[in-house]
Amino acid sequence: MKNLPQKVKIRSRKLNSRVDLTAMVSVSFLLIIFFMVVGELSKPKLMQLYSGRGGCGPEPECNKPDENIVLTLLLDKNDKIITYHGLLAFPIQAPKEVNYQKNGIRKELMEKNKMVLEYSARLGKPGRGVTVIIKPTEKSNYGNLVDILDEIKMANITSYAIVPQFTPEESKLLASN
Repeated sequence: MKNLPQKVKIRSRKLNSRVDLTAMVSVSFLLIIFFMVVGELSKPKLMQLYSGRGGCGPEPECNKPDENIVLTLLLDKNDKIITYHGLLAFPIQAPKEVNYQKNGIRKELMEKNKMVLEYSARLGKPGRGVTVIIKPTEKSNYGNLVDILDEIKMANITSYAIVPQFTPEESKLLASN
């Protein structure tokens, strides 16, 4: 009977029940910092809005933009730029075609910015330069838009907008050229 296997009692070992929370604390601090930064970056930034003729009252004429400071660039296929100063119905400068060369669009932007800075200084609002409205057509390429933005930067123009909509007059002008 001694050769028979004896029943062995197996006792389970108790594992250490302490959990190291050092990593969890580090992760929670990183999450807190992340959400604080995201919250700070998602706050809206304020920008001064210039609506044209300021300080004249609630009349409809007061809310119209000042056409003397607006330069519009129409980007078309085959590296063609059509530019006009003011409103197309009553342009200060008639629409003309310019190129991407140094004596083309860059010269035009610098001249217009200088002219508008002088105009603004006469009105008592110095430092307010030209506002460029860039209107790329579907046929223009992305490189042309980047080139125009580079030229605007080189001309020290700080106010510009990229607008994909065209007025009927602008569509007729593009179709005729």
